[in-house]
Amino acid sequence: MSQIVGPLCGLAFVFLFPIQAMAQGLADQQLELGAQAIAVVTRESPAIHGATLTEGYLTQPVLMADLGLWKNALHLKGTIDFEGTTLKRGELNAGMTGEGYADRRHPHTYLHELVATVQRQIGHASASLTAGKGFAPFGTDDPMSRPFEKYPINHHLSQILERAITVVAVQAKSIIVEGGLFNGDEPEGPGDTPNRRRYWDSWSGRVTANPFTQTELQASYARVKSPENAAGGGLDQRKQSASIRLEDPQQSGYALLEWARTADYAGAQQAFVYSTLLAETWAKYGAVNGALRFERTDRPDEERLLDPFRTSVPEPDLSVAGRSRWNILTARFATSLPGAIALDPFVEIARIRVRELIEPSGFDPRAFYGSTRMWSVSLGAKMSFGMTHMRMGRYGAAAARSAQMKKSGEAMPGMKMGGGSNAAAIGK
Repeated sequence: MSQIVGPLCGLAFVFLFPIQAMAQGLADQQLELGAQAIAVVTRESPAIHGATLTEGYLTQPVLMADLGLWKNALHLKGTIDFEGTTLKRGELNAGMTGEGYADRRHPHTYLHELVATVQRQIGHASASLTAGKGFAPFGTDDPMSRPFEKYPINHHLSQILERAITVVAVQAKSIIVEGGLFNGDEPEGPGDTPNRRRYWDSWSGRVTANPFTQTELQASYARVKSPENAAGGGLDQRKQSASIRLEDPQQSGYALLEWARTADYAGAQQAFVYSTLLAETWAKYGAVNGALRFERTDRPDEERLLDPFRTSVPEPDLSVAGRSRWNILTARFATSLPGAIALDPFVEIARIRVRELIEPSGFDPRAFYGSTRMWSVSLGAKMSFGMTHMRMGRYGAAAARSAQMKKSGEAMPGMKMGGGSNAAAIGK
């Protein structure tokens, strides 16, 4: 893949700005700023060994900035995430796995996203080049930009995030095609940065179609080298994703159906396969809104450390003791209290069922948790100021549809682009 990097980066010259445009300086700038955090208390029963746990967190504390220059021909976007400080032990999230955490969601890296995008109109089409640290063009939106506070278990099956990326996107009529190169290694901690020796050793592609104004179809494929061993030499992944998203033109709801599959490979030999199916919907009426999500996800059951919520990073050989299937039904109810700092109190209730996929297995869910059925209840409030989360993982030409919705004033979870009564925007 390294032979592709030169020609791919060479495409940047197509997007160089004319000298006369540079003379405009910052006359066409538009800056949006935002911040959010969620205070939440979660109670899981049973959480481990038949015991009920109740814990509180400040989760998803982020600062966001979005700067467009020269009528958005150059776009800078950044997100700083402070979970490394507030979620060191991880957040209770039954079934979750990834980056050394199990049954807890791991904190994301401090520099969650920092990308620069140059974009150019070519006739009726649009093309863009994006580089920096962010999301590979694969799968669906980061759950942080969707309505639920608890992440789905399929987070690492359905998204590839916090990588050093180079992404080319082309949008023509109702079709968007994206291709990207990135480092395969996952972060090993909140302060970790992509391994420079691993730049561009992995790739992905995504095709999105919008046959109707409120309909989005997505299909993507990725090859990721040794994601769980930063030094390389670990199992590689081949990933597939497909989804359909429907949105209400009255700005009152949406529905998402997604499927994803990840296969681990040792060379050309397939080792493990994990799949997921997720359906979620959200609707609002006035100041109140509700959401419902069903998820069926397969996950690896790896050997635990002395801390039963942690696994080894990088994982040793033969660390996968079994596989389990998680069925989770989650309901959410929330209300919005507008103000200089918006406040959104909510409650989320999840019914969880887990079973072994392989018998006999080195991991017995009933023995480990105390039951194969669990409850999770979360009470909290989201505090936000300024711009709200944009769609995370789509840049430049791939975000053209989101920009059109911003222009028309549409505002739904995962599609919000800023503005509103509490927006902090600076423009000329």
